[in-house]
Amino acid sequence: MTCKAAIFDMDGTILDTLDDLTSSVNHSLQTYGFPQRSREEVRSFVGNGMAQLIHLSVPAGTPQTEEKKVLEEHKSYYHLHSADKTKAFQGITELLRSLKAKGLKTAVVSNKGDSDVKALADKYFKSLFDSSIGSREGVPRKPAPDLLDIALKEMGVAKDDAVYIGDSEVDVATAVNSGLRMITVLWGYRTRKELLEKGADNFVDSAEGLRRMLLDPS
Repeated sequence: MTCKAAIFDMDGTILDTLDDLTSSVNHSLQTYGFPQRSREEVRSFVGNGMAQLIHLSVPAGTPQTEEKKVLEEHKSYYHLHSADKTKAFQGITELLRSLKAKGLKTAVVSNKGDSDVKALADKYFKSLFDSSIGSREGVPRKPAPDLLDIALKEMGVAKDDAVYIGDSEVDVATAVNSGLRMITVLWGYRTRKELLEKGADNFVDSAEGLRRMLLDPS
């Protein structure tokens, strides 16, 4: 797959953030007296940003005022604890170094808050991304194409020269809406079956496989 730039999703694609997200969600729920959620429940809720994560985590019918309090607690707590247990998926750091060495531009685009995305990208992948973009006030989140458009502009790369890499149904829809080619990774937070049902068709199951797909197309 010939390209000049690779744009990555964050959660479930380059970083395993699930334990820290689960801890933050449950801390926030407990703070306001709501029952906690399992790791697998949180896994299924991740992908559409913090507000939707909390909306799915609180009990159905929770008043909006209470839900907002849980969300604000989650934002504050997660900002301080986003790197307690989070780690890069196996081979991702080496992959990014290989891409940079070959002259490819790289970006990470996430529905996390912009400051959290930048902090995590800097902590785990310092200097390996040309652009780090998160959710911003007034800019539609993925699966809208707007955040990816910002990354493409910052990198100075046309859509036809870029590929998008993600792990969820949100990412599949984002690629479609953005008009970008996509590679779907299978080490993230959705199963192959779930992804096939959402239209994914170009899978990779290891960072080395992804490296070959991007740098050694046959």
